[in-house]
Amino acid sequence: MKKILLAVAAASLISFFSWADDALLKTGHPDEYTVKKGDTLWDISGTFLNSPWLWPEIWHVNPQIENPHLIFPGDLIKLIYLDGQPRLTVERTLKMVPGAAGSGINGATKLSPSIRVQSTEDAITAIPLDKIDAFLSRSRIVAQGELEAAPYMLAGQQQHVIVGAGDRAYARGQFDTNYSNYSIYRKGQAFKDPVTKEFLGVYAQGIGTVSVEKIDAEIATLNILRTYEEVRPGDNLLPSEDRSVDSVFFPSAPDTEIEAQIIAVEGGVTQVGKFNVVIINRGEREGLQIGNVLAIYKKGEVVTDRVRGGKVDLPDEHAGLLMVFRTFEKMSFALVLEADRALSVNDKVRNP
Repeated sequence: MKKILLAVAAASLISFFSWADDALLKTGHPDEYTVKKGDTLWDISGTFLNSPWLWPEIWHVNPQIENPHLIFPGDLIKLIYLDGQPRLTVERTLKMVPGAAGSGINGATKLSPSIRVQSTEDAITAIPLDKIDAFLSRSRIVAQGELEAAPYMLAGQQQHVIVGAGDRAYARGQFDTNYSNYSIYRKGQAFKDPVTKEFLGVYAQGIGTVSVEKIDAEIATLNILRTYEEVRPGDNLLPSEDRSVDSVFFPSAPDTEIEAQIIAVEGGVTQVGKFNVVIINRGEREGLQIGNVLAIYKKGEVVTDRVRGGKVDLPDEHAGLLMVFRTFEKMSFALVLEADRALSVNDKVRNP
C-alpha cells in the first residue's frame, strides 16, 4: 500500500499566524526529537505543539540537505528560534565513509561525511492514512440521476453470480470508448442539508473495478480487476477516476468560516471515533480544500435553571478534530484525527 506523505515545501510555508508564539508550543515540550520508524508527523508535532496540524506554520526548511521536505527515521527534529520566533528544523544523520584523498594523521584512514540516500518510500507518513486508503479510490458523491443513466452489471459467465477478481462479467448500457477501466458503484443514501433541506448529492459506494474487453452493441464483456464485496446485477459503472493515491496533504485552517455538520459515517455506524471516515455537508462551494482541519463540537445540553427558572442552553463542547481528504461541490469526506468523546451524526463542525 502506498504511503500518503505530507510534503512541507518551502514555497508553501511563507505565511505565519499572528497570535503569540507561546500558544503554539506545548508546555514541557522537548528541544529535540529523534525520528523513529513508525512515527507520524502528527505524533511528532504533537510532542512540540498544542495543535499538531500547525506543524507547517513553524517548519523551517534546511536547504543544505536533499529532500528537506521529507522526514526519515533517524532524522533529528530540533526546536530553534529565528528572529525570536520558534521554528522546527530537521538535521539529517550523516554516514561516514572512507575518503578518497589518502591517509590522515599517523596513517589513519581519512573519512569524509556522506549524506545517506533515502527513498521517498522510507519517509514517515503524515498520519496513519492507511486507515482510509481504500476510501480514497472507492466512494464518491454523484448528482441525482447520474447512476440511473450509467451502464449496469448484468451477470457473470453462464449466468453465475459475479464473485470477484478474475471473473468475467457482462454489463449493459452506453459505454464511453475513451475509457478502458470502469469502477463499480452501488447507489446509497441521497443527502439533503439538515438545515436548508437543499439536495446535496447521492452517495455512491465503491464495489470494485473492471476493464472492458470488448463491446458488442450495448453489451460489454468485462474482466473483474478488483472487488471490495460481492458484485450484484444492477450495480452501476462509471469511468474510473484518474486520482493519484499518493495525495499530498497540507494540514491547514480553512480560508473561510465553516459551519457544518456530520451527516453520515462510512460503514453506516452511528457512533464515531478516531480514524472513522465521516461525511460533512460543506464542500468546494464553501471553500473547503483537501487538508483542511476542522474542530468537532457536541451540542451543549439543555438544562433547567433551578434559581431563575426556565431552560438554558449550555455551550457546545469541543469533542475532536477531523481533516478533509476529499471534496465535492457541496459535501466532503473527512477523517477523524482526534476524538475526546464518542461522536455522532449531527455533531457540529467548524473552524478550529
